[in-house]
This record gives sequence, C-alpha cells and structure tokens, in this order.
Amino acid sequence: MRRRDFITLLTGSAAAWPLLAHSQELTDPVIGFLGPQSPNQEMLAEFHQGLNEWGYFDGRNVTIEYRWTFNQNQRLPALAAELVAHRVALIVTTGGLVVAKAAREATATIPVVFNSGLNPVENGFVASLNRPGGYATGVSEPTRELIPKRLELLKEMVPKADKIAYLQNDDTTGIGPNEMAQKEAEKRIAGGLRLVSFYARTENDIEAAFASMAKQQIDALLVGSAPFFGRRRTLIVALAARYALPAGYWRREFADEGGLMTYGPSLSESWRQVGRYAGRILKGARPEDLPVRLQDKFELVINMKTAGALGLTVPPLLRAVADEVIE
Repeated sequence: MRRRDFITLLTGSAAAWPLLAHSQELTDPVIGFLGPQSPNQEMLAEFHQGLNEWGYFDGRNVTIEYRWTFNQNQRLPALAAELVAHRVALIVTTGGLVVAKAAREATATIPVVFNSGLNPVENGFVASLNRPGGYATGVSEPTRELIPKRLELLKEMVPKADKIAYLQNDDTTGIGPNEMAQKEAEKRIAGGLRLVSFYARTENDIEAAFASMAKQQIDALLVGSAPFFGRRRTLIVALAARYALPAGYWRREFADEGGLMTYGPSLSESWRQVGRYAGRILKGARPEDLPVRLQDKFELVINMKTAGALGLTVPPLLRAVADEVIE
C-alpha cells in the first residue's frame, strides 16, 4: 500500500470514530430526573446503586438528565416538558406527589417512577398499590402513619413533656393536615399529653411558629413529614436550638444537621428501590405491572451532642434500640 493511500485510510478511519461513538451514545437510554430542590448526593448515590444492580451505569450505558427547581416549584411543568422533549425513556421524581404529578401531566406515555411520603392510592395517583395501572409506579413511604410512634419516642426522650407542638404544612400537596393521625397519636400516649398544631407555608411562617411556641411554653416539638420542611431543615434545626426545644423529625438528615432525634423510613432503602425499578423498566418491564413498594424499613437516629446541649439524658433502652447514635 502506498504511503498516501495509508494516510488517507487512517485519516478516514479517525474521522469515522466520532461518528461511531455518537451513534453508540444515541442507542443508550436516557433517564430524566426531576426534583424540587438541589441535588442530594446521598440520595443520588443510593439511586445509582439500585440502577447498577440491573446493569446500568451512568455515563457508560445510560445517561441521566437532571432538572432541579431549586425550591421554585412553579418551574416544575416547564422542566418536566424539557425532559419529555429530550425523549427520555422514563422520568424519576423526588419531592412527593406534586413533582410526580407534574411529570405525569407532561406525558401520557413515558413511565414515571416516584418516591412519595403520601399514599398514592388515597391521593388518586395510582389505582392500587399492587396494580398501579397507567404509567407510574414507585415507592410509598408511610410517614403520617408513623406519627403515633414518633410521638411515643419523643415522649420517652422528654418524659416531662406534656405540651407538644405539631408543626404542619398544608400547602405542599393540596391536602390538609392529617387530624385523624393526630387524634390517634393522642390516644396512644398516656399522661394527659396535649398536642398543639402550628402551620407554616413560608419560612416566615416557620419563624413565627417557633416564636409562638415559646410564648405558649411548648415542651417539645414534632415536625410534620412535609417535603417543604425537609428542604428547610437547616432553618428548622437552628430555630429548635435557639429556642432550646427538643424536636423529633422523620428524616435522618435532620439529625445530621443537629436535630435531636429522627424516626422514619430509610432514605437509603427507598432510593435503592427507585433505582431498581428504573433499571427494570429499562430492561422492558411495564410500570403498571410493578407494584408500588410500601417502605417497611425504618430507622431511629439520635444526636447525643444535641441531647446534651438540651440537658436531656437519653434513656439507655432508647439508645440501645437506635439504629445510629451521633456522638
């Protein structure tokens, strides 16, 4: 072969390589990821782990397109529409049913895999847990159902507490406060415990609620399991410290921030399952055939430093049963 022909062949082959790589990229499925806040690295790591279990690795044989509202929920419809226009194979949502509904309203054919603290059947998002129907499935975390247990644990941590505040947000999903769960919680706790409800839709509301709690001489606080509060956990934990108010939360991230104690569904397990469902759908499973998984793994986390700052002695039994103790 003449040198000129060899160079021409080599040059032509080199020019073809980017085209080949591009065609391979086009065959990789794309996952859309829609959330109302900034990225949570722990959540994403668990999601990736579940996805990896089904043979999908971001950047290798699957691409993930992220869209975050950074707490501007009015942007949800536009961001969901962007993902649909990107021709994603499925959309994963975080932040509750508000985000999942925005995704579903943007498309009638692309599967949606959600993670929600609200019952998706009661809220009309799926037909049933076993057979969700339509193009949506995911994980449901029983959070409001855990109110009685969370109150029992808080009462055990603060045995002298007779007047406990219950901070709620009734504007996150358009569904009002769960008064039935509150009444059930009161029944489950002996000793004349009194729950006092406070509501917050804005950060100013949260600050005003804490100021009101101080005036009413509240003994302890239970924070409702609303995504709105989860996105403002730094503020809430700081206010609880400022007012020296023992508080119980539903997500372990609150304890990481300095919150006294948390009890609720395991975030790690929930997001691994979301990743597994995403992988199964990419493998060909139909979302309507995948039951909504009811999260049944819960974790108790206690922050000992915060307990000491509040002058609380953690009961030995409570410490023994805790899944994690932050020293």
